[in-house]
Amino acid sequence: MTRNEIVTVEEMWESVARSFPVPLAEEQRVGIVLLRELAGGKPVAVARLAEALGASLPATETLVRNWALAPLVHFGDAGEIRGFHGLAAVPMSHRFAIGGRTLWTWCAYDTLFLPELLGQTAAVESSDPETGQLIRLTVSPDRVETAEPADVAVSMVRPGAWDLTSALRIMTSACHHIFFFASRAAGERWRVKHADVVLLSLDEAFAFAKRFNAHVFGAELARRRARAA
Repeated sequence: MTRNEIVTVEEMWESVARSFPVPLAEEQRVGIVLLRELAGGKPVAVARLAEALGASLPATETLVRNWALAPLVHFGDAGEIRGFHGLAAVPMSHRFAIGGRTLWTWCAYDTLFLPELLGQTAAVESSDPETGQLIRLTVSPDRVETAEPADVAVSMVRPGAWDLTSALRIMTSACHHIFFFASRAAGERWRVKHADVVLLSLDEAFAFAKRFNAHVFGAELARRRARAA
């Protein structure tokens, strides 16, 4: 795929489905538990995660270093988990507030899929990298409830450009190029200078996020819905 080749949303999805790991059912459960621990607003010690899982510390330490989602774990210098799967308990560019707590995300797109995984509505604030305009969204597990301004666009990195080998490499290769834009026009101006991105509407990006959640965490989300029914 060349940098100038037009990529459709479906082509992007097919590339993600081929390259992104599908964890085992138990790994999916661990992932959701870890996200919800991080949603408390502080980095998570592996010992705390073990307690939340009802597992031993050695088993949990082995798991988070070796499971299918290990590249999505962002460790701090002391071995604490500072972020996972796009959610960060340390300041980053995209503000993500839930339950009265302020967190952050690695990229704009993360704010669209995390509410479903956390089971909470999020207030999102981000800045258009082209114009500097502040963008505010309210994102529930089921939909984008509000968007200000109304014509928000989202940049996504082209298939093949992601480096999925570690959290830091994911941030560098993909997250640093995924933003919200106050208008399609602003996004198009920015895209001209960044040939490895595709511009999506907010609706397209949210639909992509829902498919992404079903791909990675579908079994665990279905189990939780059944338990809540």
